[in-house]
Amino acid sequence: MNVPSKTKPLWALLLLVLSIASLAAQGRIDRTINSNWRFTRENPLGAERTDYKDGYWEKVSLPHTWNARDGQDGGGDYYRGTGWYRTSLMLDAAHRGKSFFLRFEGAASATEVFVNGTLAGKHKGNYGAFCFDVTPLVKVGVPNIISVKVNNAKDSTISPLRGDFTVYGGLYRGVHLLVLEKISVSPTDDASPGVYIKQTNVSKDAADLEISVKLRNAYDDQESPIIRCAVLDRDGKVVQQTTETIALASQSQGDALLKMSLKKPHLWNGRQDPYLYDVVIEIADGKRIVDRVKQPLGIRYFNIDPNNGFFLNGNPYRLHGVNRHQDRENMGSAISLKEHQEDFRLIEEIGANAIRLAHYQHAQEFYDLCDRGGMVVWAELALVDDVHPNAEFAQVCQQQLRELIKQNYNHPSIFFWSMENELIPDSNPELYTKFVRDLNDLAKKLDPTRLTTVASRSKYDGNDGMNSATDVIAYNVYRGWYEGKPEDFGPYADNLHQRFPQARFAISEYGAGASINQHAYPAKKPAPRGPWHPEEWQSTLHEITWKQMVERPYLWATFVWNMFDFGSDGRSEGEHFGQNDKGLVTFDRKIRKDAFFWYKANWNPEPMVHITSKQYSPRPLGGTEIKVYSNCESIELFVDGKSLGAKTSEDRICIWNDLILTDGDHTFVAMGRRQGKQLKDECRIIASSKAQATGN
Repeated sequence: MNVPSKTKPLWALLLLVLSIASLAAQGRIDRTINSNWRFTRENPLGAERTDYKDGYWEKVSLPHTWNARDGQDGGGDYYRGTGWYRTSLMLDAAHRGKSFFLRFEGAASATEVFVNGTLAGKHKGNYGAFCFDVTPLVKVGVPNIISVKVNNAKDSTISPLRGDFTVYGGLYRGVHLLVLEKISVSPTDDASPGVYIKQTNVSKDAADLEISVKLRNAYDDQESPIIRCAVLDRDGKVVQQTTETIALASQSQGDALLKMSLKKPHLWNGRQDPYLYDVVIEIADGKRIVDRVKQPLGIRYFNIDPNNGFFLNGNPYRLHGVNRHQDRENMGSAISLKEHQEDFRLIEEIGANAIRLAHYQHAQEFYDLCDRGGMVVWAELALVDDVHPNAEFAQVCQQQLRELIKQNYNHPSIFFWSMENELIPDSNPELYTKFVRDLNDLAKKLDPTRLTTVASRSKYDGNDGMNSATDVIAYNVYRGWYEGKPEDFGPYADNLHQRFPQARFAISEYGAGASINQHAYPAKKPAPRGPWHPEEWQSTLHEITWKQMVERPYLWATFVWNMFDFGSDGRSEGEHFGQNDKGLVTFDRKIRKDAFFWYKANWNPEPMVHITSKQYSPRPLGGTEIKVYSNCESIELFVDGKSLGAKTSEDRICIWNDLILTDGDHTFVAMGRRQGKQLKDECRIIASSKAQATGN
């Protein structure tokens, strides 16, 4: 450890008192200000003024959106306009002389923040955090009025210009007050943590780390703070540390770069062993610690082979997973940690090892869950369908990409930065190609350690133009839904692989719509834009498609579209207008559809049995089938207490067909055994002459 001699007594003392229990930030206060807000969905004149009377406004808490209901009811007419938020903030007199920042975790889409009637800053973009220095505008010991104007109207300078999802307006993520000493890690470098941990030359034997720290000095004199970087293992033990001293001019910012190497690192190894270190940065002014920032460190290395797919830490690691939208029924995108945790538990249950977090930057809480849970993450820029030719649109896109990468740089779960989803370049292919290449260049400059990618429509299946801009590529392929048959997937993928044998490609989306209240036997492909989306067709499509995917190791990843039903107010199809019903789980997260259990049987080694089409009741009299998904050695089916015999299956499906249902109630029980464990699933189905044969 390189420590200047004059600082050794200070650091010796600090090391004596440093322990895992002292990791609460010293000199840094991070206070959420999510309660006691007033809100109005209008644009009143003078709402930023301190003397404005907001008593008639609605009382709300954050996170909050004004589109929780109208953004999911169909018609494409949800409110897209201006809303205002106001609150009063008291600053403790003990904090006099410190620096104050307001950090917004997310607001859609254009935001203006006023403090005591004065503009503190503006931000464009729906999904990234932003942070303003409000020190000159606030007063300690007295109330401070915070007024925030938010507008989610369509704007030709803000991506996405359109897309198959609702853009929920409002302060839909939390707001923080940061109180910092005058020397600290900077919170305003695109609202990043101000600490960037770059890992290189990683192997089972060693890993080199370069830690860049963004520092600020708000004093009127030059200062020379000491920066200590310590790597702590899971038990809080310091395994490596170093220090550096830099000179910061008055009222300036500067960078410190610290380097170290770890021998025989414990690797972050996906779902089976997502081992995390902590990197703790401490800033001292020669007398005391004035700031502390902690960031996760998961050490890993990876590559993709065009024929054999994804490798993690030198071993084959086939990525199979889901896409996720963040919203849920009657809440929109204004969700809390509780909802993030529930989503993650469901994704864990299905047995996924990868998640595409589409089509925008998701909340920090969810990336944290992926770090700890060992999920491989695809993180995506909010650029969908269209590019606008105006210069400000390009600037705002690049700003959003900077925010995505810098704010999430240290999450070990993130392996891919995606530049776009389903751009349609037909009108101006040169513009679109240059646009994506410029974004890719920026991404590689900010982070050369990860791979860049795009999610392209399957019709653009070449490797020229915008599809040649990134390191790897993926396609959204809807064989059996929007075009063709599910059986077409394998020939499509093989043809692509044969034409472009060196291209490393994945499947970023595939799937079908399904309503838990619409059923048909036998399953037939419905009109995708129509009102009839029987659950059985979704299951059939996923069965056929996954069997083809698993046989093609050159696919480095496959992502089901989607894990959850989500709000898309312009949609008018299926059972619920205003929703995309391709989820494996319902919008409210209460019902796992049959296709969920199909993937659970294939991906999750935990023994399971599931009878499909349970909610297809009442059913017509006469012939029907009972289908069971299971990873057990065999399944025995009982109908009204009578055994129909046991079946075995290598493809996780057992079917009893040509069953004859008579009028009345029938009980079905499926029994299985695996690893010495007895399992069963059961359901009750009513057969009736009044039930329609298909419901169509």
